[in-house]
Amino acid sequence: MTQIAAPTGGELPADGNDETRSAAGFWTLTLGSIGVVYGDIGTSPLYAFREAVTAAAGAGSGGTREAVLGVLSLILWALIVIVTLKYVLILLRADNNGEGGTLALMALAQRAAGKAVGAVVLLGIVSAALFYGDAVLTPALSVLSAVEGLKIATPAFEPYVVPLTVAILVALFAVQSRGTAKVAAFFGPITLVWFIAIAIAGLWHIASDWAVLAAFNPVHGVRFLSSHGFIGLLTLGAVFLAVTGAEALYADLGHFGRKPIQVAWLVVVLPALAINYLGQGALVLANPKAIENPFFLMYPDWALLPMVALATAATVIASQAVITGAYSLTHQAIQLGLLPRFEIRHTSATQAGQIYIPRVNWLLLAGVLFLVVTFRSSSALASAYGIAVTGTMVVTALLAYIVIRKVWRWSPLSAALLIGPFLLIDAAFLVANLLKVFEGGWVPLGLGGLIMVVMYTWRRGSRVLFAKTRKNEVPLDALVAMLEKKPPQRVPGTAVFLTGDPDFAPTALMHSLKHYKVLHENNVILSIETAPWPRVDQAERVRIEPIGETFLRVRLRFGFMESPNVPNALAIARKLGWHFDIMSTSFFLSRRSLKPAVRSALPRWQDHLFIALARSSSDATEFFQIPTGRVVEVGTQVTV
Repeated sequence: MTQIAAPTGGELPADGNDETRSAAGFWTLTLGSIGVVYGDIGTSPLYAFREAVTAAAGAGSGGTREAVLGVLSLILWALIVIVTLKYVLILLRADNNGEGGTLALMALAQRAAGKAVGAVVLLGIVSAALFYGDAVLTPALSVLSAVEGLKIATPAFEPYVVPLTVAILVALFAVQSRGTAKVAAFFGPITLVWFIAIAIAGLWHIASDWAVLAAFNPVHGVRFLSSHGFIGLLTLGAVFLAVTGAEALYADLGHFGRKPIQVAWLVVVLPALAINYLGQGALVLANPKAIENPFFLMYPDWALLPMVALATAATVIASQAVITGAYSLTHQAIQLGLLPRFEIRHTSATQAGQIYIPRVNWLLLAGVLFLVVTFRSSSALASAYGIAVTGTMVVTALLAYIVIRKVWRWSPLSAALLIGPFLLIDAAFLVANLLKVFEGGWVPLGLGGLIMVVMYTWRRGSRVLFAKTRKNEVPLDALVAMLEKKPPQRVPGTAVFLTGDPDFAPTALMHSLKHYKVLHENNVILSIETAPWPRVDQAERVRIEPIGETFLRVRLRFGFMESPNVPNALAIARKLGWHFDIMSTSFFLSRRSLKPAVRSALPRWQDHLFIALARSSSDATEFFQIPTGRVVEVGTQVTV
């Protein structure tokens, strides 16, 4: 089994992903990361500076030099500390066999947590649930803020902003089933043009007031926060909008590798963002009324409509990255036992990560449209943004501490000194964003809370069901010994019995013996396991263990980012000595019909929710990609 080598002392682990990526072309990966990884954070200038200065206006100093320089300083240092130091330089090294993201980090921490594994799983559930809140808010806020640029061109467009936003979003979600591979090829170039365009506009306005560069002095930000009290805290919550999307850096590690993501940030993205924010600040200092929409007002009239079109394309790309991330997260959550099985469609014959999950797609669209129609403006939506992302960042910092402490084997003090300052900053941003709960922040909290309940219920209910069925099961070794001592009537062919616990006789086997009183010539007890790492090497995919003359125990192991494909794995089993004819092989599956028990280990409401989730779960035949013509399902009733 592939293991992660734990570094010793204070040494940071080397990135083992880059060498495998070099063949694809370093600069191709760098360009691709600009589009996919940085689409979200790259569109933050559309609204982040405006909302932060507007929040500062609560102190009666929204357009003053003190407020503008204070806000700019906070934004610049948030980009430097949170994104550059925390994510680009540190967390990108905390990979799980080359993969990133909070669930990958959770799986890595889970293996090293010991008795604290329950707390680690809870942190993973919280982080995953909050991500869905972000996945609903990002498309709504990004596209709406881009389309609002039409109002700057002419107020006559104002009534059409919401309908046009709805049309763009519906079209975006409608094409998801076709796959994103072809569209993604244009993501990098378009986003690169976007960064160049926003940097040029920023430079133009900086040239009119070079004094705005003083914002790089952190004293301006600290002085503003310390002298404005509650308003300073509200402003800090709005400043955080500038770093939303930073989690994508870590989540997309496996797609692009560490170095392409780092180079893209340091060479293109960070300079472009900093220049644009400074340009917006110079514009507002010269014309305080420009705070209405400083981003689009930086451009001359002739460039306004092209920039609206480019901004719309950039926000669609940002939304696409979040939608794809939601598919990937759902897939990981299913594999890790946090969600029931959903239908997963593969949209590419060559790219395993290109998937489409219909149920997630349409639920996201419903949530996005609800937000657009309810809030109707990017300013109103901005109040709802931030809580989900800051919560995810706090969880990521906590999980990172566990990994640095247990996997990297740093001392508790060294790990705390490294992660502690980032955790304090993340916590400060979280507190600042929690002030916006009643202005719209309840949306991601409510959605995240609902998903947490679903994940917790599914995980707990699955354990209760496993424990209950285990009591009535017969140890497999004892049953095989008894059957070979007194064999029943034999029939030709091979029977494959799927089970979640290979040490006990599958329910389908017991029912077959009880009702049909026959046994196939060859019998295989097949279990499918999910490893706590992204992918499993082919050499470790299949394990075969004889447990009698006519019985085999076969274990198939898949990583949490892989889609379990039983026929492909069984092809590997042939090479290991298990010879069978697929046309004379039958797959026996147990289909449980769950009923609420009179006395359940779960509360009544949770009992019914678990049963509803189990009934909505996709068919195991499709999920494991087993040929439907060779499947026999045996139904049983179980109370939980």
